[in-house]
Amino acid sequence: MTLLRDKELATAFDHAARSYDTLVAANPGYHSHLRRSARRLGLPHDGAGLRVLDLGCGTGASTAALARVLPGAAITAVDASAGMLERAAAKPWRPGVTFVHAPAERLAEAGVDGHFDAVFAAYLFRNAADPDGVLATVRNLLAPGGRLAVHEYTLSGRAGHRAVWNAVCGGAVLPVATALGDGRLYRHLRRSVVEFDTAGEFAARLRAAGFDRVRVLPLPGWQTGITHTFVATRQHTAPTGVR
Repeated sequence: MTLLRDKELATAFDHAARSYDTLVAANPGYHSHLRRSARRLGLPHDGAGLRVLDLGCGTGASTAALARVLPGAAITAVDASAGMLERAAAKPWRPGVTFVHAPAERLAEAGVDGHFDAVFAAYLFRNAADPDGVLATVRNLLAPGGRLAVHEYTLSGRAGHRAVWNAVCGGAVLPVATALGDGRLYRHLRRSVVEFDTAGEFAARLRAAGFDRVRVLPLPGWQTGITHTFVATRQHTAPTGVR
């Protein structure tokens, strides 16, 4: 199977939007892990007066995590899937939370511009056709010293963790998704994790993209060694080669 990209992937997410919240609710720790990653941004004073970009917000689970952890922040939530974004925007939100329909690669065209104090990206980079290009965009949107938190399925590199991922997908996620008519998308998601960076490789990618103070933090439960939070800070000057 060829991995889905760009418009084809957005269309698949459009179709899956109607059942997405139900599926993720069956994942133990899904929402609490997002809140943990949001806290790991380490923003002061509940985010009061700060601008935060939620990149790849989906149906709003990551946005809800940010809104709860950072009740004082202005949050701009962006997604390439119109169907997912419609679901997100229809939920009740406090003032200061706004939604924008745009691919991560074309934020400027949608009027999303910096400088943000922090960027949060959940389950985004392994779905990007050009993750380095998206990282360059993120870096340019951040204020100097701004913080990035990436919450992502990134395997540790150990065979046991890869086996757990494949077992959970094959035994639980894919049968349900296929019954709902979204098997193609979830087959993509399974493969995208296996073929993407390990946790160590993604940390190195962040450093090469102009981020420092990079930390790789595990998440508990069955996702240990499978899902990580990456926390980093934008360097004040870009390294050679960074756009």
